[in-house]
Amino acid sequence: MNVTRDNMEIGIDSFAEAQLNNGKSYSENSAQSISDLLDRIEHADKVGLDVFGIGEHYRKEFLDSANSVILSAAASRTKNIRLTSAVTVLSAADPVRAFQNFATLDLVSSGRAEMVVGRGSFTESYPLFGLNLNEYDEIFSEKLDLLLSIRDNETVNWSGRFRPALHNQEIYPRPLQEKLPIWLGVGGTPQSFVRAGLLGLPLMIAVIGGETHRFRPLVDLYREAGERAGHNPNQLKVGLHSLGFVANDSQEARDIYFPGYAKAFTKIGKERGWPPVTRHRFDEQTGPLGAYVIGDPEEVAEKIIRHSDALGGISRFSFQLDNAGLSHNQLMDTIGLIGKEVSPLINKGL
Repeated sequence: MNVTRDNMEIGIDSFAEAQLNNGKSYSENSAQSISDLLDRIEHADKVGLDVFGIGEHYRKEFLDSANSVILSAAASRTKNIRLTSAVTVLSAADPVRAFQNFATLDLVSSGRAEMVVGRGSFTESYPLFGLNLNEYDEIFSEKLDLLLSIRDNETVNWSGRFRPALHNQEIYPRPLQEKLPIWLGVGGTPQSFVRAGLLGLPLMIAVIGGETHRFRPLVDLYREAGERAGHNPNQLKVGLHSLGFVANDSQEARDIYFPGYAKAFTKIGKERGWPPVTRHRFDEQTGPLGAYVIGDPEEVAEKIIRHSDALGGISRFSFQLDNAGLSHNQLMDTIGLIGKEVSPLINKGL
């Protein structure tokens, strides 16, 4: 099934990368990094981007473990942009508290809050919160069930294995929006796509390698599961999150992005058993079929439209920008180009 295409939402996802190499203490660097991040969110709002997401990690190089706090600070400096997690690691959270945090964000932002919930791509949260990694899917499924129950009901009756039961428990505050938007963030597991479809939740796909068109069978599974469950096809939105960077010249964009990207992903690769990053493989990923959207505004816009066509139509695209050691000024420049040039080109093309 191909979805009817309308304007695509264009956004930025950030992991609140900590700048650690300028001679200051870790805390001083962290404070400056958060200040710069808030400036970037404000800039994204001013150039007309639709959404800004903050991830959730428990590592020294990222400052996003309390993403709702960062988003609430951003709410006071923005007017229109939607503010979301990217993602909330629901397995490590109490769904009651997670809902309360984002319902409060919705009130602070006058109805601009969303959540993208998922299991996360790192495992540090499991030992940190005393969770059994072998039960990661059961924990997530149960907590998602509770979160949706809270979203849909002010008074909750619920019981499960991993959290004390709730009996006629009223949960406040409630968001300004009638129903707080909750997206399901997924990688490449078919069961996750089917689960999102059965629940009628919009889907955010993280594609950080390989070829985007290979996710089409999984997107079809999602849409088929949603239709079988009786959900309106318009409710079954698909979003795409991929590594990206925009400069005025395509070769310049690749040359700027590669050194920091290679350093970061070589480090992660050592933890996970991946082969070292090479420029050849990077150039494949930035080519016509690769997942990365790196280049000049026209090239990037054309590639995002191709990704949308390959997946049968997407409703949202989010750039993951700050995992390549880029400077604040470089990030501000690329956000400006995405808002002023890439987004209009995409929606003109659609």
